Amino acid sequence: MKKQHIKKTIRSMFILLLMICLLTGCKTSEKKLAEESKEPVKISIILTVDPSTGTKNEQKVVEAFNKKYKGTYELDVDWIVETEADYRQNLKRLNATDELPDIITDLRMLPSFYQKMIAENRIVDLTPYIDADEEWSSMIEPVVQEGCTYADGNIYLAPISTAAFSCCGIFWNQELFNKAGIDSFPTTWDEFWACCDKLTNAGITPLALHTDGTGWAPMLLASAAVASSSEEGAEFMSLIYPDTYQNASGLELANTLKRLFSYTTSNALYNDFDTAYNNFFTGKAAMVPNGYWMIDQIPDGWEQCVRFSSFPGNTLVSSPETFGWALTSGCSEEVKEGALAFFKFRTEFNLLEKETMFSMEEKYISQVERDYLKAFSNSPTFVPNYQVKWNSVFQENTLSKYLPQLVEGRITPEDFLNYADDSIRQFEEEQ
Repeated sequence: MKKQHIKKTIRSMFILLLMICLLTGCKTSEKKLAEESKEPVKISIILTVDPSTGTKNEQKVVEAFNKKYKGTYELDVDWIVETEADYRQNLKRLNATDELPDIITDLRMLPSFYQKMIAENRIVDLTPYIDADEEWSSMIEPVVQEGCTYADGNIYLAPISTAAFSCCGIFWNQELFNKAGIDSFPTTWDEFWACCDKLTNAGITPLALHTDGTGWAPMLLASAAVASSSEEGAEFMSLIYPDTYQNASGLELANTLKRLFSYTTSNALYNDFDTAYNNFFTGKAAMVPNGYWMIDQIPDGWEQCVRFSSFPGNTLVSSPETFGWALTSGCSEEVKEGALAFFKFRTEFNLLEKETMFSMEEKYISQVERDYLKAFSNSPTFVPNYQVKWNSVFQENTLSKYLPQLVEGRITPEDFLNYADDSIRQFEEEQ
């Protein structure tokens, strides 16, 4: 554990050194404004505290921005202890009562609400500001800018710089794998199911899953499986608002979901991702799917046994636009200027994170970070995140209500698809 702590400390020092330019690169005009300003312009934002770990999400970039722009701008954060799914639902309530903060996150995870906010001019078109700033626009990878560009050709979500940290795969417990006599992560789906059987036969629960929220963990696995099974499956997982789930890919999705839950814990049903997280990090399950950001949430002492791999078939799930943040309309001009300064700062912060991580010697980063970099650099197939493609009724209601019934055998896979199609009709009626 001490060795891991030293590595973490050294890595933090490297990151700190490479980000000094962000904290000291203020222009003369910014310094002058800071000197003339009596109070900094406060920019309101709501960010979550992970209920499983107590980690303040996005704390590093917030503190770095507030330090650089001290006396000029200040991100005024309302830290809330709730799941990201709960936060997203609260956005709708805050919009209805006209209490939205200046900056809102996770908007792209609510497809219909995102469209509504654009249609009602509730968020600012950032296109002219990005286009006018060559330094800013040059820091944004084409795939990220494309993802953040709406159907009308405008950008309403301030982009991060790179897709490098937006990918999801599988975290796995090397000690439990070794205990079951498995020395490497499976590279095909047939090998994956055989791996689950081998873990089970060794008395080890293979998967940490859940059904509440948007069924995040099982849907990541099922999405990757369907997308890598055939060209039709890949096309299906790329559809925006499919008009039916009554096809071979939809049936494969339902059957895969049902099969996955035959390898999970007894408390997976009717619980959210925090249950899956806790089951994995208490050694009760050998695998949990999630994204890069969970590396920062690995408890002390666990870095030595946690590994990361792409999904079988060399597949990663990634939609970098989900990290884009929006600026609400109606804020003052000075708040808008501050928010734009933060958006550009966040893009550069993200770029330097990538440059730092990819340039560091292996001895200064953990095994799981090396695994992630290898997976990302291994020419994987990227599958879009279902949360930005499928209707919100399916995600927020159908999955949490009918996925447990599918798992328990109270409905068939075909019934599940009928309910999925019902979500399409309900979603269309609500528009």
